[in-house]
Amino acid sequence: MPKSEEKLSILGYGCMRLPTKAGRIDKEKALKQIRSAIDKGVNYLDTAYLYHLGASESFLGSHVLKNGYREKVNIATKLPPFMVNKNEDMEKILNKQLSKLKIEHIDYYLLHGLDGTSWKKLLGLGVIDFMDRIKSEKKVRNMGFSFHGTLEDFYKIIDGYNWDFCQVQFNMLDEYFQAGIDGINYAASKNIGIIVMEPLKGGQLVGKIPGEVKSIWKDATIQRTPAEWALRWVWDNPDVQVVLSGMNIDEHIEENIRIASEAKPHSLSKEELKIIDKVKQAYHDSLKIGCTGCRYCLPCPAGIDIPYAFQSYNNYHLFGKLQDKMMYVANVGINKEKPAWTSNCIDCGKCEKACPQHIEVRKQFKNVQKDLEGPGMKLLAAIARPLLNRKQKKKK
Repeated sequence: MPKSEEKLSILGYGCMRLPTKAGRIDKEKALKQIRSAIDKGVNYLDTAYLYHLGASESFLGSHVLKNGYREKVNIATKLPPFMVNKNEDMEKILNKQLSKLKIEHIDYYLLHGLDGTSWKKLLGLGVIDFMDRIKSEKKVRNMGFSFHGTLEDFYKIIDGYNWDFCQVQFNMLDEYFQAGIDGINYAASKNIGIIVMEPLKGGQLVGKIPGEVKSIWKDATIQRTPAEWALRWVWDNPDVQVVLSGMNIDEHIEENIRIASEAKPHSLSKEELKIIDKVKQAYHDSLKIGCTGCRYCLPCPAGIDIPYAFQSYNNYHLFGKLQDKMMYVANVGINKEKPAWTSNCIDCGKCEKACPQHIEVRKQFKNVQKDLEGPGMKLLAAIARPLLNRKQKKKK
């Protein structure tokens, strides 16, 4: 890590998707898998207050970290902003996490899933003083945040505190999504460590693969699984310290550890990078809207994050995942101080003049509205907003 020079395994164990049995964590199987990974060099375990409906932290504390394993790993967990409504809530949640994990300090503590709205809320509740204090009291060794927002939000948050690390979504299809490569470069320029989540795009890069992409992988002079190609692409970036993988299948764990033992920054050859570029282009050609995420269309006078809307629409159709629709609704209709639906468009046309891909933005907005912003989604957002974002209007 840049600031502490602490050595972390480049493969981190994500504890959000542990094996389950009858709807609960399969403790015997999960314990065996995690400890086996630790024995083979993995020393970063990533959990959160909400993972497995609150059971992930307790499982690690009651089972995994016993018998000397606490000393072998770094524990990362997260403070959920939507559960914080007054300053004291932060301390209560942290103390509960320490109790569940049965540890005296958290090695890597994150504000969970920040965007501009949640960051502003936490600032108003005194989060800066809280973070300074828990570090000085040695309850937390390193302070960071995970991120799901716009690039502009990311810059504001990075500049808003002396962070030790940050966690961003990054993979070969999300190179310019949310914080993206520009955010990674900016954080690295400030000596902030980079943890990458969703390197396989939630399994989508190894699940339903378009036929053209399958052909490229099959015809490549170098034969690897799609997972290996995707992971090696992320690890090729020298600014990335740890890549998280939510592992729950023995064969996948073994494969990921093998790849991690071989991958190095700048190790992909020109030929390998060309193969990956072909795959990225094939995915791009399969997209409904040919948006590259360049962001020349921004800022939008109506506050619409046009690239995010188009990428969410493309993901929804390319992978057919309800989670893409729900993530879009959350980020656009719930977590924003003011909802930023594409239907807010004022028909000025500035975005179309600026778009180097000559996308008919306003026409494509109609498609986004039809598939992602239906009346049901807007109703859901309208109900969820006051519940998840309790604005402090009681300042009388």
